[in-house]
Amino acid sequence: MEKKVICVLAIALVLGLSSSAKGQAPFTEAQCQIQPKFRINCGPPSISAQACYDKGCCFDSDKTGVIWCYYPSPEAECVL
Repeated sequence: MEKKVICVLAIALVLGLSSSAKGQAPFTEAQCQIQPKFRINCGPPSISAQACYDKGCCFDSDKTGVIWCYYPSPEAECVL
């Protein structure tokens, strides 16, 4: 039961912090370390970095021909 409470509190904390981060990414750098072939598109090809971050997504324009604006991976899963 204690693990469930900790997981719920952790999720509430993450959601609370992400809603107050205007224009900043509500995720850790590790969550954006996704190989290009596994990225899930989060915006049109012409999206700016700021617009991508405003959507709550990761932005990486270092490589051409791959998705630049993509959803972050979950940081950790709670096992109940």
